[in-house]
Amino acid sequence: MELLHADRDDHALRTAALLRRSHPADKELQLAGLLHDIGRMLRPGDGARHAVLAAEAVRPLLGDRVARLVRLQAAPAAASGGADRADEDAEAEAEAVATLRQAREAAGASGPDAGVLEDWRPLLELVAARSCRAGDASGPLGSPRGPITDVR
Repeated sequence: MELLHADRDDHALRTAALLRRSHPADKELQLAGLLHDIGRMLRPGDGARHAVLAAEAVRPLLGDRVARLVRLQAAPAAASGGADRADEDAEAEAEAVATLRQAREAAGASGPDAGVLEDWRPLLELVAARSCRAGDASGPLGSPRGPITDVR
């Protein structure tokens, strides 16, 4: 949260808010939108690797799926697939990456109020707790039961 608070640009917050509105059930996708740019803050000036740095930073806390979405959103479109995963899983991931890219681009324009960063703390904690419980038992999308789709 401290790293996110240090970013004075609301772009990531707007990206996450757009994803919350368009894909309310996909909490991991929303967090990927919120965190997609943290690599720029981790190592300023290393623009070519910012998505990889961000993915490496979020994987231990938020799991493989969030990390993959963060990494792939900056990759060329052809690199989004996963040859070692079932076609259906690769298709779902490619669709999520495309959605994240669209939200990232749409967030570049000023839009509706994106809220405040603290609104995202409960979701970050939920996904982190689930990721910790899942441990090494991750499925093809980063969690044993697929993407996190509800908050209870």
